Amino acid sequence: MSFPTKYAGFPPTKGEIGLITLHGITWNHTRGFLPLVATAQRYCELHPDVDIMWERRSLQQFADVPLDQLTDRFDLLVIDHPWMGYVHRRQLLLALNQHLDEGYLVEQEQFSVGLSYASYNYAGKQYALAIDAATPVASARLDLFQREGVTPPATWDDLLQLARHRQVIVPGIPIDSLMNLYMLCSTLGEDPFMRDDEVVSAEIFVQAIEMLRELLSLCPSEVFLCNPIAVYEWLVREDDVLYCPFAYGYVNYTRPDFSRRVLTFSDMVELPHHGRLVTTLGGTGIGISARSHNQSAALDFAQFVAGGNCQRGMYVAHGGQPGHRTVWTDPVVNEHCGDFFTATLPALERAWLRPRYDGYLHFQDRAGFAVQHYLQFGGQPHVVHADLSRLYRASRSGVLL
Repeated sequence: MSFPTKYAGFPPTKGEIGLITLHGITWNHTRGFLPLVATAQRYCELHPDVDIMWERRSLQQFADVPLDQLTDRFDLLVIDHPWMGYVHRRQLLLALNQHLDEGYLVEQEQFSVGLSYASYNYAGKQYALAIDAATPVASARLDLFQREGVTPPATWDDLLQLARHRQVIVPGIPIDSLMNLYMLCSTLGEDPFMRDDEVVSAEIFVQAIEMLRELLSLCPSEVFLCNPIAVYEWLVREDDVLYCPFAYGYVNYTRPDFSRRVLTFSDMVELPHHGRLVTTLGGTGIGISARSHNQSAALDFAQFVAGGNCQRGMYVAHGGQPGHRTVWTDPVVNEHCGDFFTATLPALERAWLRPRYDGYLHFQDRAGFAVQHYLQFGGQPHVVHADLSRLYRASRSGVLL
């Protein structure tokens, strides 16, 4: 049997068509890399004229390397929202609301996990689509709790009691120390950066940093070298600690095929008279370089990977932690991850959004070291407050210290 010429060799090979190659950069973890590789593979099968190559950078590089060093080399950039002011001033990314269908963006906003979608909107321009949602949440080795005959803590006092038995760990590197300080300030009733002259009032600052120092003093000293991934690896590999009260959540650790032991994730403890802890929003979005020579294809892939069908399907199936709310409430998805999404969604819904003004990241990079130093070695909390407030004023004025 013969076939018409136009069907011969269908689908066409890459060499038979004019190939568009998109280059993307993301962060180096199963949650950040594999879902994009998998979805890119399927997208390219559906669009034989497009090839997508993803590269990885470390979690530290993800936070530190300026985006203007990447937009010349990459079409697709996975980023976090504190960069938005920097992006806006330098026009590094496409304003997606000027290129994508309004109905699609309305749907993205409607199904946002907390403020994830809004976090990439700056000065009326939508610079990225939320493909990943995260905030610090609690995690436990329930098998060890059962072995010890105890239950996970419900209040801050319960947490301290467990920590006194050296059974608690918290990520303590500079960036996480700062995020946890923000968390306690917000929970105590004052969001940071609401004042012009200081990060937060001295009274709230001192109360929050002293609470955090007390907790960290009861944890193994090695936590000051740990980011959330290191904390989770510790929890699943060793049997000496039971609980982490707050670290950016990773759904991967709920799966027995991923780690030696599984973790059970939940909302945070309550602070008496203040309710549950209010954590600091994280997550990632996908943006398009304004210098890309293949903007149309890049925009199409971004819509594909951020869309509800992909997020509920291939994205989460390949280790992703989607930014589309329908995944978080899907009972089938939750059945396969120990109810990670439904259990932690309340924390995402109330999470606090960091500043995004151009200059904020200069503050964040330096303030974290000052907070960590105090938590680890002590000192005068009012001096730390004064130093951070001076750094904050400089970051707002453009005179960077």
